[in-house]
Amino acid sequence: MKFSVSLILLSLLSACQKKEAITGSREGSTPLEKALSTFEVEPGFKIELLASEPEVASPVDMEIDEYGRLYVVEMPGYPLDKSGTGRIKLLSDTDGDGKMDKSTVFADGLVLPNGILRWKKGILITDAPDVLYLEDTDGDGKADKRETVLTGFSLSNPHVNVNNPVYGLDNWVHLSHLGAIGTRKYGTEFGDQGTEIHFPGQPDSPRLPKNADGHNVRFRPETHELEMASGRSQFGHTFDRWGHHFFTHNQNHIYQEAIQAEYLKRNPDLLVPDATQVVSDHGKATEVFQITKKPDRQLFTPVGVTTSSSGITAYLGGAFPAPYDGNVTFVAESVSNLVHVDIISDKGASYTANRQHPDREFLASTDSWSRPVNMYVGPDGALYVLDYYRQTIEHPEWMSDEAVAAGGLYNGYDMGRIYRITPTQAKGPEWTKGLKLGDATNEELVAYLADANLWWRKNAQRLLVDRGDKSVIPALSKMSDNTSSPMGRLHAMWTLEGMHSLTPALIQTALKDPVAGIRENAIKLAERHLKDAAGLQEPLLTLQNDPDPKVRYQLLCTLGYINTPEAGVARQKLLFQDLDDDWVQIAALSANASQTAPLLKTVLASYKAGNPAYASLLQRLTAIIGAGEKPEPIRELIQQAVQPAGGKQGWQSPVLSGLTDGLKRKKIDFATLSHEQTLLITSAFENPSAEVRKASLQILKVIGVQDSVQLKKGIEKAVNLAKNQALPDEKRAEALDFIALGNPAPYEGTVQKLIIPQEKPAVQLAALKILGQIPNESVAHYVLKSWDALTPEIRDAALNTFLTSPERVKLLLDAIESGKIKPASVGWPRSVQLMSHSDEKLREKARALLTKNDKDKVNKDYQKALELTGDVGKGKLVYMQNCALCHQVRGSIGVSYGPDLGTVHNWLSKDLMANILDPSLSIAPGFDLWEVEMKDGDPVQGMIMSETSAAIKLRTAPGIDKTINRQDIKGLKALNMSVMPVLTSQIDHQKMADLLAFLKNSRSEQP
Repeated sequence: MKFSVSLILLSLLSACQKKEAITGSREGSTPLEKALSTFEVEPGFKIELLASEPEVASPVDMEIDEYGRLYVVEMPGYPLDKSGTGRIKLLSDTDGDGKMDKSTVFADGLVLPNGILRWKKGILITDAPDVLYLEDTDGDGKADKRETVLTGFSLSNPHVNVNNPVYGLDNWVHLSHLGAIGTRKYGTEFGDQGTEIHFPGQPDSPRLPKNADGHNVRFRPETHELEMASGRSQFGHTFDRWGHHFFTHNQNHIYQEAIQAEYLKRNPDLLVPDATQVVSDHGKATEVFQITKKPDRQLFTPVGVTTSSSGITAYLGGAFPAPYDGNVTFVAESVSNLVHVDIISDKGASYTANRQHPDREFLASTDSWSRPVNMYVGPDGALYVLDYYRQTIEHPEWMSDEAVAAGGLYNGYDMGRIYRITPTQAKGPEWTKGLKLGDATNEELVAYLADANLWWRKNAQRLLVDRGDKSVIPALSKMSDNTSSPMGRLHAMWTLEGMHSLTPALIQTALKDPVAGIRENAIKLAERHLKDAAGLQEPLLTLQNDPDPKVRYQLLCTLGYINTPEAGVARQKLLFQDLDDDWVQIAALSANASQTAPLLKTVLASYKAGNPAYASLLQRLTAIIGAGEKPEPIRELIQQAVQPAGGKQGWQSPVLSGLTDGLKRKKIDFATLSHEQTLLITSAFENPSAEVRKASLQILKVIGVQDSVQLKKGIEKAVNLAKNQALPDEKRAEALDFIALGNPAPYEGTVQKLIIPQEKPAVQLAALKILGQIPNESVAHYVLKSWDALTPEIRDAALNTFLTSPERVKLLLDAIESGKIKPASVGWPRSVQLMSHSDEKLREKARALLTKNDKDKVNKDYQKALELTGDVGKGKLVYMQNCALCHQVRGSIGVSYGPDLGTVHNWLSKDLMANILDPSLSIAPGFDLWEVEMKDGDPVQGMIMSETSAAIKLRTAPGIDKTINRQDIKGLKALNMSVMPVLTSQIDHQKMADLLAFLKNSRSEQP
């Protein structure tokens, strides 16, 4: 009885803990009736509310099935609650007005569910460590069948857990997955590293490495096929209409899986550190144009750039006007309360993503609680945006301890909105009244394969493959020849493939299709039939002259499986035809390693000096050789490459660089290269080619120098060369770099004397690098002593030397605390590194110093200006009268002297005002004031605009530059002040409010 009572008490305690864990407030949120008014949407589009609390809360993914039933994944437990509060809701529109007004809990007791896909008669749910199958077998609207389909994924930080299952064109289920990440605070709750990924209860089925090595995964539940992708994505991934795979990850808002894992497996010695391609032409961490009135900024959230990209979605709904249909991707940016759009265009084997507008987003909200996290394209062609709706979206792992202690992590957990975006004239969502796709005949489903909306094509394909009715094959074969619908032909072929009924004859026809995307997919399909249809090889080879680069690229990947002389000739032709494309080189080299030696001979014979493509190909080829197990070819290549007379030919440096990359794998005994070590030392000092000298030293850093006497002599020679000011700075810097092969400590004093303003920057940087390798704090002490005399370029490198040990970090933080180094000088990436340091005392001190905010104390009287309503037009006049003399806004309206003020539109008003009132509060890097003491005694003040090995250029006034030769400099010091004047006498409270309004809205300002 006591045991039973204990269990009851424990259960009650657990229930109370669960309830308390996700208690949150709604104070500060926007009421539903005002929610739509907070949004700015792209002209020509409208936004409507589809669903909201109380019917839905904390939504992260959705699925509309073939009957028009809306499933929503709710994850109220984010960020820390693992007590099983996750749910799947079924939402319905009972009165047919296009808004969901009824909800049913389809499944509950989930931990942190984050993805859904319609499958068979139920749904697949990602809920780490599992992928679950849920089905309602008795028709009561609740799942009574729950099976674990796949398991082994890490239950790590919710940002990176396995998520967003997608049914691919290839009939596989694709999972987004980033793998486990380290945690400082929550190791007990989220320190799980995962196990092998496997199908439970299927001992003979495939198993992937532990946590799939943090890669995306694809699988087929019914046949127990399982594979690891070559890339990884955080939350969300998407395919374009031809099956190209796009990912997103925090700041990197869009990138592509450029080559698939199966191709890279063919040649394990091919070094490909990253199989993905950044496709954005406006930066990985692109600027975003937030309109939020009171943005929520946490500890590690940078201002004005993507930092929480998620839910990337290719729009293939067929209902949006150009340029939005078929070649755009949307990505949610929850921290900045917006949705960003990119226009996708071809670029060789890959793509380029272009910003649609230079100064605004597709969708943005003034409400700081609005948290778009995911998107879905529905059967009506609408873009549905899932708004998680929380006060705080950042994970407490990366928040200040004070913010976590203040509570509020779950504020809004019981709220959530789903919005519908359509062209302005679009009708309401008819699908909410129900769909009958699930009851369609096979012939009707085949017709839907040609629909303009991917939702209908994909679901029709899935249903046909699921039914597996062979009687539909003639209709599918006919659709594969539908000249009026490329999409119909595409999906018909893949449907036949999914039903194991695609014939070589249909593939051959598709290889001749007038649409490049069809030909590309036909090659992929042919690849799957090469073993049982050898006759496909000849028609494949005819595509080596195809006009489309993506067709040629896919052909090159596929030909790596064909080991015939004809295929070898075609691979080489394809390689040199598109040699400038790095992915073409990688695809060519992914074939069997037996091709490496003959291809290397060909490249050396035809090498074109000055052509970067030849250099990169040669480096990749020799990296394969360097990673091999035979020392003889490595020795031969080194001996050829270090010949003094050969440097002008240009191939020697790439050869050595490639060998260096390969030798890092250390499959041979480096002692067998003792003779080559001597040759490399001589080459590092005496080769007439600077590139060969540097490459020789780099390979020595990998293999080392076995002879200690030889090494000591070499270092002494290097020290003498470094001190010789008559030598070119390049030679002296190389000599300093050589010292790193041994112990640089005995030469500390000599090296320090080279870090002075009179020395060339290249020499200073090399000396600083060597000084930093001495395992004590000498470099930190020297940098602090010389800080005021270090130029911006040298300062930036010097700051990095502090981050290599706790002892140096402490000295840096002490210098920030004393005012010797300003926090703004540290920069955002280094600040984040310091604020997340593993040492608790250093971490807390860094957070205290780098987040210290004295801005509210700056001229308290002006705090009244923050309460006034500013006028943008009047603010522009204030700007023209007081700021335009020294500043511009996005390259116009003023003089380029101080920082461009077009970048401050995302700043908080109080921070912006504080910096206007006290310009020296946080000086932008590169805009601080310096004083140069000349040897003739006359001081010169200005901003350092640039520096070369011979001179420093100062900007002494707007439009006035002065070049100063280094030999004329006696001393140099930073004045730690801004050149901008204090404006309190010219700007009253209302003018300040107007100026702030202008600067906050200058994103759309035109000259």
